[in-house]
Amino acid sequence: MTEELFRNDAALLACTATVVALDEAGIVLDRTVFYPLGGGQAGDAGTLSTADGAVVPIADTRKHPQRAGTIVHVAAAGADLAPLAVGTRVTAQVDALRRRAHMRFHTATHLLCALVPRPVDGCSITAQYARLDFHMTEPLDKDELNRGLARLVAEAHPVRMRWIDEAELDANPGLVRSMSVQPPRGLGRVRVIDIEGVDLQPCGGTHVADTAAVGAVVVTRIEKKSAMTRRVVLGLAEAAAR
Repeated sequence: MTEELFRNDAALLACTATVVALDEAGIVLDRTVFYPLGGGQAGDAGTLSTADGAVVPIADTRKHPQRAGTIVHVAAAGADLAPLAVGTRVTAQVDALRRRAHMRFHTATHLLCALVPRPVDGCSITAQYARLDFHMTEPLDKDELNRGLARLVAEAHPVRMRWIDEAELDANPGLVRSMSVQPPRGLGRVRVIDIEGVDLQPCGGTHVADTAAVGAVVVTRIEKKSAMTRRVVLGLAEAAAR
Protein backbone atom coordinates (compact mmCIF):
# COMPACT_ATOMS: atom_id res chain seq x y z
CA MET A 1 0.00 0.00 0.00
CA THR A 2 1.12 3.56 -0.70
CA GLU A 3 1.57 5.97 2.22
CA GLU A 4 -0.67 8.92 1.32
CA LEU A 5 1.11 12.02 2.63
CA PHE A 6 -1.39 14.39 0.97
CA ARG A 7 -4.21 13.20 3.24
CA ASN A 8 -2.88 15.04 6.29
CA ASP A 9 -1.04 17.93 4.59
CA ALA A 10 -2.37 19.26 1.29
CA ALA A 11 0.31 21.98 1.30
CA LEU A 12 3.13 19.40 1.18
CA LEU A 13 4.31 19.46 -2.44
CA ALA A 14 7.42 17.27 -2.37
CA CYS A 15 8.77 14.18 -0.63
CA THR A 16 11.48 11.56 -0.98
CA ALA A 17 10.30 8.07 -1.85
CA THR A 18 11.41 4.70 -3.19
CA VAL A 19 10.22 3.03 -6.39
CA VAL A 20 8.63 -0.27 -5.35
CA ALA A 21 7.05 -1.37 -8.64
CA LEU A 22 6.63 -0.52 -12.31
CA ASP A 23 3.89 -2.11 -14.37
CA GLU A 24 1.46 -1.33 -17.16
CA ALA A 25 -0.56 0.91 -14.84
CA GLY A 26 2.35 3.18 -13.92
CA ILE A 27 5.04 3.83 -11.32
CA VAL A 28 4.43 2.81 -7.72
CA LEU A 29 6.23 4.53 -4.82
CA ASP A 30 6.24 3.54 -1.17
CA ARG A 31 4.93 7.02 -0.26
CA THR A 32 3.70 10.01 -2.22
CA VAL A 33 2.41 13.58 -2.13
CA PHE A 34 0.56 13.03 -5.43
CA TYR A 35 -3.25 12.94 -5.13
CA PRO A 36 -4.86 10.25 -7.35
CA LEU A 37 -8.00 10.83 -9.40
CA GLY A 38 -11.00 10.25 -7.15
CA GLY A 39 -13.99 11.82 -5.46
CA GLY A 40 -14.45 14.04 -8.50
CA GLN A 41 -10.98 15.61 -8.16
CA ALA A 42 -8.42 15.24 -10.95
CA GLY A 43 -5.10 13.54 -10.25
CA ASP A 44 -1.90 15.49 -9.68
CA ALA A 45 0.89 16.00 -12.20
CA GLY A 46 4.55 16.80 -11.56
CA THR A 47 7.94 15.09 -11.69
CA LEU A 48 9.98 12.24 -10.22
CA SER A 49 13.68 13.11 -9.98
CA THR A 50 16.65 10.89 -9.15
CA ALA A 51 19.83 11.84 -7.29
CA ASP A 52 21.87 11.74 -10.53
CA GLY A 53 19.65 14.35 -12.22
CA ALA A 54 17.21 12.25 -14.22
CA VAL A 55 13.71 13.76 -14.34
CA VAL A 56 10.60 11.80 -15.31
CA PRO A 57 7.50 13.95 -15.99
CA ILE A 58 4.27 12.65 -14.44
CA ALA A 59 1.13 13.50 -16.40
CA ASP A 60 -1.48 11.96 -14.09
CA THR A 61 -1.98 10.03 -10.86
CA ARG A 62 -4.45 7.19 -10.39
CA LYS A 63 -5.47 4.44 -8.00
CA HIS A 64 -4.00 1.12 -9.12
CA PRO A 65 -6.73 -0.82 -10.96
CA GLN A 66 -5.74 -4.18 -9.41
CA ARG A 67 -4.00 -3.32 -6.13
CA ALA A 68 -6.22 -1.74 -3.48
CA GLY A 69 -4.58 1.04 -1.53
CA THR A 70 -1.85 1.50 -4.13
CA ILE A 71 -1.28 4.70 -6.11
CA VAL A 72 0.30 4.79 -9.57
CA HIS A 73 2.10 7.74 -11.14
CA VAL A 74 1.43 7.84 -14.88
CA ALA A 75 4.43 9.08 -16.84
CA ALA A 76 3.99 11.54 -19.71
CA ALA A 77 3.89 9.99 -23.18
CA GLY A 78 7.39 9.19 -24.42
CA ALA A 79 9.05 9.60 -21.02
CA ASP A 80 12.20 7.53 -20.41
CA LEU A 81 11.54 5.25 -17.44
CA ALA A 82 14.98 3.61 -17.46
CA PRO A 83 16.21 5.67 -14.44
CA LEU A 84 13.35 4.36 -12.29
CA ALA A 85 14.39 0.81 -11.46
CA VAL A 86 12.80 -0.80 -8.43
CA GLY A 87 14.66 0.40 -5.34
CA THR A 88 15.58 3.79 -6.81
CA ARG A 89 15.23 6.75 -4.45
CA VAL A 90 13.41 9.70 -6.00
CA THR A 91 12.08 13.12 -5.13
CA ALA A 92 8.37 13.35 -5.96
CA GLN A 93 7.41 16.95 -6.78
CA VAL A 94 3.81 18.01 -7.42
CA ASP A 95 2.95 20.69 -10.00
CA ALA A 96 2.22 23.46 -7.48
CA LEU A 97 -0.02 25.60 -9.71
CA ARG A 98 -2.21 22.65 -10.67
CA ARG A 99 -2.47 21.47 -7.05
CA ARG A 100 -3.29 24.99 -5.84
CA ALA A 101 -6.10 25.30 -8.37
CA HIS A 102 -7.51 21.92 -7.27
CA MET A 103 -7.39 23.02 -3.61
CA ARG A 104 -9.12 26.32 -4.31
CA PHE A 105 -11.83 24.74 -6.43
CA HIS A 106 -12.44 21.81 -4.08
CA THR A 107 -12.98 24.06 -1.08
CA ALA A 108 -15.18 26.31 -3.25
CA THR A 109 -17.43 23.35 -4.08
CA HIS A 110 -17.96 22.79 -0.35
CA LEU A 111 -18.95 26.45 0.00
CA LEU A 112 -21.36 25.96 -2.88
CA CYS A 113 -22.87 22.96 -1.06
CA ALA A 114 -23.52 25.23 1.91
CA LEU A 115 -25.27 27.76 -0.33
CA VAL A 116 -27.30 25.11 -2.17
CA PRO A 117 -28.45 22.57 0.47
CA ARG A 118 -29.45 19.85 -1.96
CA PRO A 119 -28.02 16.38 -2.69
CA VAL A 120 -25.15 16.28 -5.19
CA ASP A 121 -25.33 13.74 -8.02
CA GLY A 122 -22.18 14.68 -9.93
CA CYS A 123 -18.91 16.47 -9.37
CA SER A 124 -15.76 17.38 -11.32
CA ILE A 125 -12.78 19.35 -10.03
CA THR A 126 -9.97 20.27 -12.44
CA ALA A 127 -7.34 22.99 -12.65
CA GLN A 128 -9.53 24.97 -15.07
CA TYR A 129 -13.01 24.67 -13.56
CA ALA A 130 -15.20 22.83 -11.08
CA ARG A 131 -18.80 21.74 -11.42
CA LEU A 132 -21.47 20.34 -9.14
CA ASP A 133 -24.71 18.74 -10.28
CA PHE A 134 -27.47 19.30 -7.73
CA HIS A 135 -30.51 17.03 -7.49
CA MET A 136 -33.23 19.67 -7.56
CA THR A 137 -35.90 21.27 -9.70
CA GLU A 138 -35.83 24.86 -8.45
CA PRO A 139 -33.98 27.50 -10.51
CA LEU A 140 -30.71 28.93 -9.19
CA ASP A 141 -29.64 32.57 -9.37
CA LYS A 142 -26.06 33.13 -10.52
CA ASP A 143 -25.70 36.58 -8.97
CA GLU A 144 -27.04 35.36 -5.62
CA LEU A 145 -24.59 32.45 -5.59
CA ASN A 146 -21.69 34.72 -6.48
CA ARG A 147 -22.57 37.06 -3.62
CA GLY A 148 -22.73 34.10 -1.27
CA LEU A 149 -19.36 32.74 -2.39
CA ALA A 150 -17.73 36.16 -2.06
CA ARG A 151 -19.12 36.51 1.46
CA LEU A 152 -17.91 33.10 2.63
CA VAL A 153 -14.47 33.69 1.13
CA ALA A 154 -14.17 37.10 2.79
CA GLU A 155 -15.15 35.65 6.17
CA ALA A 156 -12.00 33.47 6.20
CA HIS A 157 -13.53 30.43 7.87
CA PRO A 158 -10.89 27.88 8.97
CA VAL A 159 -10.86 24.66 6.93
CA ARG A 160 -9.82 21.63 8.96
CA MET A 161 -9.43 17.95 8.25
CA ARG A 162 -10.39 15.45 10.94
CA TRP A 163 -11.48 11.85 11.28
CA ILE A 164 -14.74 10.49 12.66
CA ASP A 165 -15.59 6.87 13.35
CA GLU A 166 -18.06 5.05 11.13
CA ALA A 167 -20.61 4.87 13.94
CA GLU A 168 -20.68 8.68 14.08
CA LEU A 169 -21.23 8.81 10.33
CA ASP A 170 -24.03 6.25 10.60
CA ALA A 171 -25.66 8.41 13.27
CA ASN A 172 -25.46 11.47 10.99
CA PRO A 173 -26.29 10.23 7.46
CA GLY A 174 -27.00 13.80 6.35
CA LEU A 175 -23.25 14.47 6.35
CA VAL A 176 -22.99 12.57 3.07
CA ARG A 177 -24.07 15.00 0.36
CA SER A 178 -23.05 12.98 -2.68
CA MET A 179 -25.52 10.59 -4.26
CA SER A 180 -22.89 9.06 -6.56
CA VAL A 181 -19.74 8.78 -4.42
CA GLN A 182 -19.87 7.25 -0.96
CA PRO A 183 -17.03 7.59 1.57
CA PRO A 184 -14.83 4.48 1.85
CA ARG A 185 -15.93 2.10 4.58
CA GLY A 186 -14.27 -0.74 6.43
CA LEU A 187 -11.37 1.14 8.02
CA GLY A 188 -13.35 2.08 11.11
CA ARG A 189 -13.02 5.82 10.50
CA VAL A 190 -13.91 8.36 7.81
CA ARG A 191 -12.07 11.56 6.87
CA VAL A 192 -14.20 14.71 6.96
CA ILE A 193 -13.58 18.32 5.95
CA ASP A 194 -14.91 20.82 8.48
CA ILE A 195 -15.30 24.41 7.28
CA GLU A 196 -15.97 26.09 10.58
CA GLY A 197 -19.57 27.24 10.83
CA VAL A 198 -20.23 26.55 7.15
CA ASP A 199 -19.98 22.92 6.02
CA LEU A 200 -19.05 19.46 7.29
CA GLN A 201 -18.92 16.42 5.03
CA PRO A 202 -16.81 13.33 4.26
CA CYS A 203 -14.09 14.14 1.74
CA GLY A 204 -10.70 12.74 0.78
CA GLY A 205 -9.60 15.65 -1.40
CA THR A 206 -7.09 18.47 -1.00
CA HIS A 207 -8.21 21.81 0.43
CA VAL A 208 -6.93 25.27 1.34
CA ALA A 209 -6.36 26.22 5.00
CA ASP A 210 -9.17 28.79 5.22
CA THR A 211 -11.85 30.11 2.91
CA ALA A 212 -9.96 33.34 2.24
CA ALA A 213 -7.37 31.23 0.41
CA VAL A 214 -10.05 30.17 -2.08
CA GLY A 215 -9.67 33.66 -3.55
CA ALA A 216 -11.94 35.00 -6.22
CA VAL A 217 -14.08 32.24 -7.70
CA VAL A 218 -17.25 32.85 -9.65
CA VAL A 219 -20.19 30.93 -11.02
CA THR A 220 -19.61 31.03 -14.77
CA ARG A 221 -22.83 29.29 -15.76
CA ILE A 222 -25.86 27.37 -14.50
CA GLU A 223 -27.41 24.67 -16.67
CA LYS A 224 -30.57 22.61 -16.50
CA LYS A 225 -29.12 19.16 -17.26
CA SER A 226 -32.38 17.30 -16.73
CA ALA A 227 -35.75 17.72 -15.07
CA MET A 228 -34.11 16.89 -11.72
CA THR A 229 -30.58 18.26 -12.17
CA ARG A 230 -29.12 21.76 -12.04
CA ARG A 231 -25.42 22.06 -12.92
CA VAL A 232 -23.33 24.88 -11.45
CA VAL A 233 -19.92 25.57 -13.02
CA LEU A 234 -17.23 27.51 -11.16
CA GLY A 235 -14.26 29.34 -12.63
CA LEU A 236 -11.38 31.36 -11.24
CA ALA A 237 -12.26 35.03 -11.47
CA GLU A 238 -8.92 35.90 -13.05
CA ALA A 239 -9.56 33.42 -15.88
CA ALA A 240 -13.22 34.40 -16.30
CA ALA A 241 -12.18 38.03 -16.76
CA ARG A 242 -9.97 37.20 -19.73
